[in-house]
Amino acid sequence: MSQQETQIQTPNDEADELRKLLAEQENKIDEVADLVSRVRHEINNPLTGILGQAQLLLREELNEKARKRAETIERLAQRLAQTVAELRLVQKPVRTAATDGRRRSSAVSK
Repeated sequence: MSQQETQIQTPNDEADELRKLLAEQENKIDEVADLVSRVRHEINNPLTGILGQAQLLLREELNEKARKRAETIERLAQRLAQTVAELRLVQKPVRTAATDGRRRSSAVSK
């Protein structure tokens, strides 16, 4: 067999190579989605405590300076909570036979 003949790929070989590359990329996407889910969880838990403590503090009688600081903590914690909530959009795609190997986003977040 000549060198030219061994370098020619059949359509099946090319399709197999593309499927392998696609599977590798899908695995990377899954890893990123898992990481985002863990990060979201690790931020959200202490953030809930910070927000709750700021809200409890605001129920007390505070001088003007302390009240403004507590309000700033509450406002920033709410802003961060909203950002963390937006991370729910990054989800592990679901593969189904119905999508013929194509991916669609999961409706269930972790």
